[in-house]
Amino acid sequence: MTEGAPVVSESKERFYERLQAFGGQRVGDPFVARDPVNTPMARHWCDAMGDDNPVYTDPEAAEASVFGELVVPPSMLQAWTMRGLKPPPQSGTSAQNELFDLFDEAGFTSVVAVNCNQEYVRYLKPGDHLTHEVVIESISPEKETGLGTGHFINQRYTFRDQGGEVVGTMLFRLLKFRPRQRKD
Repeated sequence: MTEGAPVVSESKERFYERLQAFGGQRVGDPFVARDPVNTPMARHWCDAMGDDNPVYTDPEAAEASVFGELVVPPSMLQAWTMRGLKPPPQSGTSAQNELFDLFDEAGFTSVVAVNCNQEYVRYLKPGDHLTHEVVIESISPEKETGLGTGHFINQRYTFRDQGGEVVGTMLFRLLKFRPRQRKD
């Protein structure tokens, strides 16, 4: 076998066609945050980030602000629905698992997060209970990168509050790649 060659022998075009079938598919079931939005976690976040905005931690300052009540930093959007170090078990398989299996079989065995763009619809406030769902938005053709040959995967996260209203979105980009071979 040629060094770095895919495990599955298939044309790049055919492989890319197979990848495109995953576009628009939801990645598993919507995930409900384990805890509601809360001030103690916002305070920890503010301490860690050096964010001294009083509308996040001081009820009197927040009441006097345009918000009229405490809100939390918008950049915490994803933090509320992260699965944690011991995530709850998932049932069945997901489109992402199937997609990653396909990549692995073709020799694209490594993954790295590339970037993340968030859009906020409204400020979150203590007591909001979020859910997110993830859709595979797009997969790029094969690209040569500094890490190796791979495909960029764009995933769109949609965050909703307890009433089902969209409160924000996030575009999360991953690179699933075949690592470059080290030259010794």
